[in-house]
Amino acid sequence: MLSRLLVIGALTGVLALCGLETAFGLDFDRLQQVLISRFGPGQAGLLADWQKMLANGKNAAEPDKLRRVNDFFNRRIVFDDDISIWGQTDYWATPIELIGQGRGDCEDFSIAKYYSLLDLGIPVSKLRLVYVKARQEGPAGPILQAHMVLAYYATPNADPLVLDNLNTEIRPASRRTDLAPIFSFNSAGLWQGTGNQSSKSNLSRWQDLLARARAESFE
Repeated sequence: MLSRLLVIGALTGVLALCGLETAFGLDFDRLQQVLISRFGPGQAGLLADWQKMLANGKNAAEPDKLRRVNDFFNRRIVFDDDISIWGQTDYWATPIELIGQGRGDCEDFSIAKYYSLLDLGIPVSKLRLVYVKARQEGPAGPILQAHMVLAYYATPNADPLVLDNLNTEIRPASRRTDLAPIFSFNSAGLWQGTGNQSSKSNLSRWQDLLARARAESFE
């Protein structure tokens, strides 16, 4: 889980660019082949529904695109931890792996939403995956839980909107006082907190995810 990752001060190097600022389109014939070869045909219906949701949202306004994507994964995917799904303490799933399993953790939800919004034409510069500490109520009082959400910036200095699987309502970050951002990233860079000061990173799990996604045709 998130607590196993290195703190931001230890992140060095260069984060590979993926060309996601340019035209992005999903090859669903290829994705179906990958899905069936790895997981069998059982989740082909979910893949088809994802494709339909994206097709129906192509001409929607950006706020509606956010809602469609956020609702789709929050409603159709079951939350579970990496140990139960993959037998590993921390595994970042591609969208096809998430659909193939039908379940995932907070990173998997956020990553699938990120790729979906790219396919809907939202520029990568408006999207960031954000590591946060989420305050939740426990039996002995409030606890801080490592968590990931997806943030959308309508403009570079805007109060970002938060797409989350814990609180399914899309809200501005200023209204999510239960979340304390640690760092955020996309395929173009890494930022401390949610600010606009970029620092490059070789975040290994993210690079590994990008490579596996490219092999599945997420270009």
